[in-house]
Amino acid sequence: MKKLLTIIGARPQIIKAAALNRAIRTKFADELTEVLVHTGQHYDHGMSEVFFEEMGIPKADYNLEIGSGSHGQQTSRMLDSIEQVIIKEKPDALVIYGDTNSTLAGALAAAKIHVPVIHIESGLRSFNKRMPEEVNRITADHASTLLYSPTKAGSRNLEKEGFRTLREAQQRGKADIDNPYVFHCGDLMYDNTLFYSDKADEYESLFEKHGIDKGNYVLSTIHRPQNTDDINVLSGILNALNEISLADDVQMVLPLHPRTANKIAQADDENIKKVQSNPNFKVIEPVGFLEMILLEKNSKLVMTDSGGVQKEAFFVKKPCVILRPETEWTEIVESNCAILAGSDPEKIKTAYNHFKAIPIPEFPEIFGDGKAAEFICRSIIDHLN
Repeated sequence: MKKLLTIIGARPQIIKAAALNRAIRTKFADELTEVLVHTGQHYDHGMSEVFFEEMGIPKADYNLEIGSGSHGQQTSRMLDSIEQVIIKEKPDALVIYGDTNSTLAGALAAAKIHVPVIHIESGLRSFNKRMPEEVNRITADHASTLLYSPTKAGSRNLEKEGFRTLREAQQRGKADIDNPYVFHCGDLMYDNTLFYSDKADEYESLFEKHGIDKGNYVLSTIHRPQNTDDINVLSGILNALNEISLADDVQMVLPLHPRTANKIAQADDENIKKVQSNPNFKVIEPVGFLEMILLEKNSKLVMTDSGGVQKEAFFVKKPCVILRPETEWTEIVESNCAILAGSDPEKIKTAYNHFKAIPIPEFPEIFGDGKAAEFICRSIIDHLN
């Protein structure tokens, strides 16, 4: 029996962890056991606890209650607390997801005391090191022993950085931090979208509750600091969304991230006032994972700066306008299913009009077969020393 210590802290990590936890409980319970550590990076009910409840994830064994703070403050507090849990639990490996400060702290804490790191969603690159997430994901990859890339492009990125192919690494011997194994496994988020798709339809009362016209709305999310910290940037994005709503007589549905809500509440801005006076602009509270799937499935188009929501739009075959100048999910742009618009209002409107004018594009199968969690569990059992 191998013991895994899993680190989660933000919405996407909780969702990904649900897929792996489900696979462990239902198919690998005799070979794997999991200790769940929530750092508290996302700590309010709408951004964290609700996902445990609706996805049936067992309550975290540890909640570090780190909360918010600067990158240095947050990461250092996590590093200290995670190290203490590792020493107490003595796991066979530590599992991290994605690219948050929780990911970085977990990787550093484990690697420095010689506990193997398993990085799920490795190899992703936006090629913009000004993004904190890019620094986190690169550092985490280079501290890991088993790396699981959701796409072939991710695996190629790692090879370009000096990682050996799986065959070459296996020829050199067992997996360790100096001889890491890289696997192309598919995407856990796709596992979950398939698993929960029908259940999401049980939440259709959401449409009536908020007066949302099912099938005739654009779904938008805005939360990244680069789009929210400067009120002029945020104002420009909101104005573009508002103009789209008015020009096309289409509802704009915006589940409001707490960071964005705080910025809007503090602002005295004409564009924000226009949004507030537009009855077709539906600003709602954060939604759970199943409600988000429902909103994505029934939208005309998705506009987001979230990496996870970009993929979820692709999974449910909706075109996406990415409110960032680059993306780690390069395949969805290359397949013409998404357009990079950044925060430029004119580019945002042009991208929307592009997808309005052309048929819905083909959505190639680039994220696996929906069984990534099972693949990961079996390879951990087979290759973790």
